[in-house]
Amino acid sequence: MATAVWAAARLLRGSAALCARPKFGSPAHRRFSSGATYPNIPLSSPLPGVPKPIFATVDGQEKFETKVTTLDNGLRVASQNKFGQFCTLGILINSGSRYEAKYLSGIAHFLEKLAFSSTARFDSKDEILLTLEKHGGICDCQTSRDTTMYAVSADSKGLDTVVGLLADVVLHPRLTDEEIEMTRMAVQFELEDLNMRPDPEPLLTEMIHEAAFRENTVGLHRFCPVENIGKIDREVLHSYLKNYYTPDRMVLAGVGVEHEHLVECARKYLLGVQPAWGAPGAVWMLTAQWHSTRGGSSRWRETCQMSALRPPRFQSSHIYGGARELLLLEEDFIPFAVLNMMMGGGGSFSAGGPGKGMFSRLYLNVLNRHHWMYNATSYHHSYEDTGLLCIHASADPRQVREMVEIITKEFILMGRTVDLVELERAKTQLMSMLMMNLESRPVIFEDVGRQVLATHSRKLPHELCTLIRNVKPEDIKRVASKMLRGKPAVAALGDLTDLPTYEHIQAALSSRDGRLPRTYRLFR
Repeated sequence: MATAVWAAARLLRGSAALCARPKFGSPAHRRFSSGATYPNIPLSSPLPGVPKPIFATVDGQEKFETKVTTLDNGLRVASQNKFGQFCTLGILINSGSRYEAKYLSGIAHFLEKLAFSSTARFDSKDEILLTLEKHGGICDCQTSRDTTMYAVSADSKGLDTVVGLLADVVLHPRLTDEEIEMTRMAVQFELEDLNMRPDPEPLLTEMIHEAAFRENTVGLHRFCPVENIGKIDREVLHSYLKNYYTPDRMVLAGVGVEHEHLVECARKYLLGVQPAWGAPGAVWMLTAQWHSTRGGSSRWRETCQMSALRPPRFQSSHIYGGARELLLLEEDFIPFAVLNMMMGGGGSFSAGGPGKGMFSRLYLNVLNRHHWMYNATSYHHSYEDTGLLCIHASADPRQVREMVEIITKEFILMGRTVDLVELERAKTQLMSMLMMNLESRPVIFEDVGRQVLATHSRKLPHELCTLIRNVKPEDIKRVASKMLRGKPAVAALGDLTDLPTYEHIQAALSSRDGRLPRTYRLFR
């Protein structure tokens, strides 16, 4: 028994001694220890044998300017270097629904759905995706009214493979009967989804463009009409591709790549290549420019009108009022962007009250004063040669007339006095949004491609910020007055029983106070 007690006491003493023993050496070593390998070197001193680090220096100049090279066939190669393992590159084409005036409407929509399908080198879309996966890549195709964009994000080491794949996708699609039939089903499903979607924004955007530019380029349908789904086949697609998928209408843009390497790959895969539809023929080419409208052609104004629908799923009334921008001068684009930011707006949920930081005109003058308004938001649709500044408003159907009058007043006030404080706030917000968006590599890619496609060069962010800072109240009044001289465009959705006539809306915009003409009824 005594032996057991003695053994237990010794074991306890040993445990206490172990607990009291320091785990990481002496206190002197513990204070600055950086690990077992170098126990006596403080963290503030460099480790022996480690190469001296080289840090980037900033001298106030833009180090990564966009480089542009034009190949012999007219194709432009644009790139901007950017730190990182991955790159984003793609081909942008001057092609979209605005160029379909002499074709079946919906071809660009079809080509978007057919993108990255089987080609001369790849038997299926799965094979393309597997090739991209080897370089950690993803792909996408987007079409707008004036641009088609094929894009890939992948590891920079796979640049040669990705450029070759993009060239094959754009210039050598097979367009098999099976793929076209699957695309018909996809387009049909998208149209059905669009018509059932509770969000009215896509429909209103289509309607306001149709009302403002009817029968003219950007006023053409961006989505394929139902009646054209069965009419678009390989022959129709090849006829369109032969005219618009030409090297002089293309830009190969890349971000996060070396320019010389990108140009080398472009020469290898995009120079002297015969596309699947043959060489471009000597056929007519629709330029889709507003040449006939310089100086304010009456044809423009005669086509502006109202577009209205009454789908039963919309319980509220939505009004989309817009005015066209005659962007024939490059210096007008920035003031219009600042004006759109100054109008601002949003949903009534965020309107709140003092302290919420909502200082745009549509919040202060509309949402905070009229509690029954669901939404009042400004939108800016800009294109190479024109644009559209719109206000989307929604409210209960019983308040439609009053809502229209409030919006017409806001349009008139655009051309009146501009407060310096609200102007500076709008400019700061626009610059902030610009710089935050350009933190993303895909956004930089799209910005590089679109600018080079439209102007053969690119304005860098600090240049755009300088232009924004230079906007004065006189510039805002000038572009707003020019915009309001034309006829308005109006789109409406929902219960439109009390919607004023287009003539009354036009008269209100021509008045000094924006009031609608009074109507009198003998019977309700």
